[in-house]
Amino acid sequence: MNSSDLLADAFERIREAVHGAVEGLSPDDLNARLDPDANSIAWLVWHLSRIQDDHVADAAAVEQVWFSQKWADRFELPFARGATGFGHTSKQVAAVRVASGELLLGYFDAVHEQTVRFVAGLDDAALDSVVDESWSPPVTLGVRLVSVIADDLQHVGQAAFVRGALERR
Repeated sequence: MNSSDLLADAFERIREAVHGAVEGLSPDDLNARLDPDANSIAWLVWHLSRIQDDHVADAAAVEQVWFSQKWADRFELPFARGATGFGHTSKQVAAVRVASGELLLGYFDAVHEQTVRFVAGLDDAALDSVVDESWSPPVTLGVRLVSVIADDLQHVGQAAFVRGALERR
């Protein structure tokens, strides 16, 4: 297995977990918060998709699917079109509401497809290239992709936890 295969496998595992957390849930369950300040499944999956879209598109020097495929228009969120959810307040989290799991999964799957196309063409040398010099030390592509994978796995795990809690009510 080479590096691009390893990355593709990691992103595929995220896809499977996202589908497992979302499929079959009602809009009420997707938008439910376990307490007034908790994250909903809708917010968690939207946020992990936005972060992946933002970070991978930047590294690949392509437009985010959020804009290129007009997902920003479909979600109709009440904050800046480029928002990713980073630093959101409880009130902003509550504003991320979806009418269906298909909307969440449609956007996530579009991001996943762009991500997998990008990582398929990577070699080890590409992973050493610096993609962000604003950090010390500068961030390489490999570090950025591992960061996205770690963030996605944490958030989809949280979404699965929320789903489990809702199903046991």
